[in-house]
Amino acid sequence: MAGATFSGAKRRLDSLAALEPRITTAPRIPSLALRLARVATGALDGTFVAPNSCDWDLAAADLLVHEAGGLVTTLAGESLLYNRPDPVHGALVAAGRARHARLIDLIRDRRAEFA
Repeated sequence: MAGATFSGAKRRLDSLAALEPRITTAPRIPSLALRLARVATGALDGTFVAPNSCDWDLAAADLLVHEAGGLVTTLAGESLLYNRPDPVHGALVAAGRARHARLIDLIRDRRAEFA
């Protein structure tokens, strides 16, 4: 994770930096779709998504990340489910496949800090 660049809410990035001080943080990008698109292009190594995003906020950007070889999942590493009666999602994480696994391992016991 050394040198990996993450964007997102400051408190989540501070929590991540406490676990892995070698990361780099980028200024917060308010647009969820743009942050996920930057993960897909590799401009960002990862980002956290605050709770309460809806299917329509996530689906296209999730596809971009997926097609680029990355993952957007719950903080537990579970795939997103779309078209449910309640289209609202909890906190999420997005990263390239290799970093995603490491990120999930890092936050496994401290998910509440990232929710």
